[in-house]
Amino acid sequence: MGAPLLEQELSLYDPALLLSLDFFRSPAKFNPRISAAVPGEPWLKVRPLQTGDFHRGFLQILSQLTKVGDVSLTQFLNRFAQMRASGDYYVTVIVDTRLDKIIGSATLVLERKFIHGCGTRGRLEDVVVDDTYRGKQLGKLIVVTVTLLADQLGCYKMSLDCKDKLIPFYTSIGYVLEPGNANTMNIRYEAGVGGAGVVSNRTAGHGNQPDDTEPS
Repeated sequence: MGAPLLEQELSLYDPALLLSLDFFRSPAKFNPRISAAVPGEPWLKVRPLQTGDFHRGFLQILSQLTKVGDVSLTQFLNRFAQMRASGDYYVTVIVDTRLDKIIGSATLVLERKFIHGCGTRGRLEDVVVDDTYRGKQLGKLIVVTVTLLADQLGCYKMSLDCKDKLIPFYTSIGYVLEPGNANTMNIRYEAGVGGAGVVSNRTAGHGNQPDDTEPS
């Protein structure tokens, strides 16, 4: 924040994709009605992640969700370039344009499969909205945005992990718990590259979402 931004910022994906999303296709109910194109306040903007968002607090908003670590600008730009080149990452953010600050984010990751006729599965990851912006339906807005985006990009399904208390929230948006398929199992590795060893092997009912009834 306050640092000079890159002269020509790049977007992670084509911003026009967000303008063509049909929010009437989602079972989510907004009151008042909002969308990615009209997020409810003139100073709010929903858009793809940009290269200058390092200076707009993108990593700080992610730190409200989980441990981020000490990421340099060079590391951020390198990872951004890798994601952009792959074409499989759709990190979408909400910006408070009054402060030029990132206040929310969600990520759609595309998994290319051989199954389902070489279909594509979407995964919803890293959903977070700054706590100070509660009451503006922004958690619902960012999730519905990337969910509709997955459909528009041709995914045959979209998956997510969440804590038990978030199940009603995601159910209201159209997600369904599948009986017998409600656990997430992880193996975590120690820091470092290449075979540092397994730290833990655990089963978790749900993943790393904020401990509230709507993504914070």
